[in-house]
Amino acid sequence: MKTQITELFGMQVYTEKAVRVGEVEDVVLDVDGKKIDALAVGNLNPELMELKGFRGVKIPYRTIRSIGDIVIIRHLAGAFKKASID
Repeated sequence: MKTQITELFGMQVYTEKAVRVGEVEDVVLDVDGKKIDALAVGNLNPELMELKGFRGVKIPYRTIRSIGDIVIIRHLAGAFKKASID
């Protein structure tokens, strides 16, 4: 499936366990490798991550499971501050 990069902006990002992470704000490209390197995600779910002055996070493209109406990423145990979400 091919997707235009501009279609990713504003998409909601969820883990495969249906936990909202945030919203795609930008796309990090590997120009030499001609591929997407990461998604810059902002408007983060404050219950998930310790922000410590950061406005967003980069989600490595390899963790993405699927892209459709939303972006679904692999659930990374230990990446979130609340253990009850795992």
